Amino acid sequence: MIARGFAVFSSPSATASASPSSHSELFRARNCAKMSAAMSQLTLDLIAEAADFLRGRIRRTPLEPSAALSAKLGVPVRLKLESLQVTGSFKIRGAFFRLSRLTDAERRSGIVTCSAGNHGKACAYAGRELGVRVTIHVPSSVDEAKYRGMLALGADVKVSKFPGYDETEELAQEDARKSGRPFLSAFDDADVMAGNGGTLAVEILEDLPQATDFIVPVGGGGMGAGLAFYTKQKNPAARFIACQHEVSPGLKASFELGRAVTRLPSGETLAGGIEGGIGEQTFEILRTRVDHIALVNDAEICAALRWMLDEHQYLIEPTAAATLAACLNGRVGVLSGPAVVVLSGRNVAGSTIRKIVCS
Repeated sequence: MIARGFAVFSSPSATASASPSSHSELFRARNCAKMSAAMSQLTLDLIAEAADFLRGRIRRTPLEPSAALSAKLGVPVRLKLESLQVTGSFKIRGAFFRLSRLTDAERRSGIVTCSAGNHGKACAYAGRELGVRVTIHVPSSVDEAKYRGMLALGADVKVSKFPGYDETEELAQEDARKSGRPFLSAFDDADVMAGNGGTLAVEILEDLPQATDFIVPVGGGGMGAGLAFYTKQKNPAARFIACQHEVSPGLKASFELGRAVTRLPSGETLAGGIEGGIGEQTFEILRTRVDHIALVNDAEICAALRWMLDEHQYLIEPTAAATLAACLNGRVGVLSGPAVVVLSGRNVAGSTIRKIVCS
């Protein structure tokens, strides 16, 4: 299976600067702490296991028609509202499933992870439900609402001195290594991919089996890899459109270099959930399953968030608005049939919303 007609659609101001830091790459190779259990491989069976585990533990989110977006894109469009999910984002899918598969020793020791916010909140919730102690390292730029949510769920939250995800992840990996606890990746893990993207795809195709185009936000690639894997297995002609921020296009840079760009310089953006590099495992899956990459910027994301409030009266976070921004600005290419736009979450501070809505 290969990516067909691969193309990049970017804003006029987008640049292609996305070179990784060689120091960070070496650090990651030396110090990335692995889960002690054998690594899973992403398969349809693993996705089915994740779906079975999550059934009744999380929400089956709506797949809502959008008349306005359908008119603009020329095909029927549905919005997958993961913004209505437990903990406020899709991340609960992968975190809950991954923590459920810890060994007894890992459950006793607790886990260390890194998060821009939503994965951390999901791990905190899952940890509380499963009796697992969770330590979360977050960038200094973490959204206040996400930070408060992690604390409210009982997690040990450590704010790093770095505003970017990649540098903060290095601190989390070092903490895990020194403490002897397993490090849980927010995306580069087959169980996380199966939960975050695989089970999402299962629900979408059960509700809309004729869907052919999937428009998805991609940061580290956990959701994207799981969703692309499942949908392309079920329908090889399906089209996968990855939406990224122009200041942090890890997937685009990886295609250009022919390998996973796992570290990027910190970029200032409201869409922290898609800031940073791509995962090595996620890129191996995505490299043959991506049809288009759409790059957007903060101004377009803010306009898309306001559009969502005006047209559908739903609050979404800036990261979630990246897919809408790509659609509204003509970056998703020519669509061939029913399309699904994934809206990944709603966790955003009131102060940020006020700035966006009133601008």
